[in-house]
Formats: sequence, structure tokens, C-alpha cells
Amino acid sequence: MRGRMRGWALALLLGALRASGTELTFELPDSDKQCFHQELDRGLKFTLDYQVISGGHYDVDCYIEDPNGRTIYRETKKQYDSFPHHTELTGIYTFCFSNEFSTFSHKTVYFNLQVGDEPPILPDMGTRVTALTQMESACVTIHEALKAVIDSQTHYRLREAQDRSRAEDLNGRVSYWSVGETVILFVVSVGQVMLLKSFFTEKRPVSSAAGT
Repeated sequence: MRGRMRGWALALLLGALRASGTELTFELPDSDKQCFHQELDRGLKFTLDYQVISGGHYDVDCYIEDPNGRTIYRETKKQYDSFPHHTELTGIYTFCFSNEFSTFSHKTVYFNLQVGDEPPILPDMGTRVTALTQMESACVTIHEALKAVIDSQTHYRLREAQDRSRAEDLNGRVSYWSVGETVILFVVSVGQVMLLKSFFTEKRPVSSAAGT
């Protein structure tokens, strides 16, 4: 019972120590733009990670504006990118994703916005002068391992979604091509039958009877 309580306490501790952030997957229609807004204090560090999961050439335009409307980041037709930044102003920051350059490709975009640095796993970890106990060292090791697992799971989940989208797109193209080949083969076969039939059809001369 005591071991189970320690396990729950460790899990809650590790979950509470993650930096605040927003993770979202959204649809971006063709010739459209989506913007998200986040209020941030001055001196905070944020990191924006994004990746196009499906649609077109898997690219998107992205830009970030500070509260004064100044563009602090802009990239065009990127498949994925990561942008860390320390805020210089307090206010609302705008994160925009644009698909306006595409006239028919519908996109699916994933982004992750992490705000602030992760606090130390132990309250006095930065100032203490004594060595960590065995339990504290185990907590730190497990915490770092769990962070690596979460990052790896996110990466492989995005890769799997992107590969699935490409496979479904390829499957659709192969299906349409197969249907087209079937129709062409049917038309050619009917044409050949009609042509051969015309070769063996006896053409009788048409005689017109003249009445007297």
C-alpha cells in the first residue's frame, strides 16, 4: 500500500513539473489562414514547434507577431520548424499559419507551444550543497527518462500520421489509375470487336427497282 502511494505521488510530482504549454492539431483549408493568440509576460521563454501532417507538399507559411505588431519570426512553405524566443514585451503574441498560397490543397497542421522554463524537480535543487539521496536521484532519472519518452512518442506519432496520409493518398491515386485503365481496356476491347465484326459483315448492294 505504501509503495503504491509513493508511486502515485511520484507520478503527480512529475506531471506537475512540466512547463505550461499548448498542443493542438487543426485543419487549414486552402486559401485560408489561422491565427492563435497567447498573452505572455516580459522575459518569458517560449518555443514553437510545428509540422504539417497532411496535404499538398506538406508545407505552410508561419509568422509570429509581438504585441506591437512587429514580426519576430516568418518562414514560407516550411514542412516543420522550431523557434525559441525570449519575450521583450508584455502583451498578446500572435501565431499565424497561412495556406493562402495554395488554391486546392487542404492541410492538417500540428503545433506545440511551450511557455516558460521547466521548474526543478526539487524545490531547493539549485541552491542545495548536499548530495541527492538515492530516492531523489531516482526521481530525477525517472523524470528525465519520461521527458525523453514523451518527446519520442510525439515525434513518432507525427511521423506515423504523415506516413499514413501519404499512403492513403498514394492508394487513392493507384485506385483511380486502375479504374481508368479498366475503362480504357473496356473501350478498346469493344472497339476491336466492332472493327472485326465490320470486316466479316457482308455488304449487299442496294438495287433500286424502276417502275414502268
